[in-house]
Amino acid sequence: MLEAGVGTETSVLSARGITVRFGGLNALSDVDLDVAPRSIAGLVGPNGAGKTTMLAVLSGLLRPTQGRVWLRGEDVTDASAQARARGGIARTFQQPELFLGLTVREHLVLADRVHFAPRRLWSDMLDPRSLLPASSAENERVDGLLELLNLTRVAKAPVAALPLGVCRLVEVGRALAGQPHVILLDEPLSGLDMKSSENLLSVFQRVVAQTDRDVSLLMVEHDVAAVLALSNWIFVLDFGERIAADCPDVIRRDPAVRSAYLGDEESVEGEPEVPVAGEGGEVEP
Repeated sequence: MLEAGVGTETSVLSARGITVRFGGLNALSDVDLDVAPRSIAGLVGPNGAGKTTMLAVLSGLLRPTQGRVWLRGEDVTDASAQARARGGIARTFQQPELFLGLTVREHLVLADRVHFAPRRLWSDMLDPRSLLPASSAENERVDGLLELLNLTRVAKAPVAALPLGVCRLVEVGRALAGQPHVILLDEPLSGLDMKSSENLLSVFQRVVAQTDRDVSLLMVEHDVAAVLALSNWIFVLDFGERIAADCPDVIRRDPAVRSAYLGDEESVEGEPEVPVAGEGGEVEP
């Protein structure tokens, strides 16, 4: 697996010299970032470090004051968020934005249609309570997502009746339905208990391990132990500047990172047991 930081030609997502100014405030200052193919990258830092601003720049929701962004070697700095989504950048948010009256399967069918059958989607949107029947191809793709995400047992359950951890999985499923090259994850573990967190981390491993999907993850997360346990490469921001970018073992021992964010050795010990890809039972409603 390639390491992040190897340049725009071999990275699925790259950023160079990203600077964002709000009036006289520099939210980001000359930040570089690379996400390697089929990898999990972590983006961490204290509150106010610029992590969410960086995700907004990468996804196209915010135009940088300076710097460029590349997706699979193509400069997308001036592309809209919609164009980047079509090109292969997906994003999840801290609060899942779901239709509470729809089931898990119905959410994934709708997401599948956004990518494969937008004309059918327009008919659905007129009355999302009465979706057009899924085609055999749609069912096959959705069944694959349900199995990958351990959601088969709750496929027919309305999302309103499901816990936050399952709703986060549904959001990941919606992102995957668009067959992205990279998914930007905004604090996916926020508000989850240990069991739900471990299940979600296991799913992330399986998603990246699937060779036919060819997808990478960039995760903003405050759970440092989880990021250290899961990521192939970690970027650390502090006051809008990138102070480190390296593998977890190096990041854990970096004096600048420890001073700015990690603190004492005890704060990063006891990392969660992340099940290896392919393990883990299905989630329960």
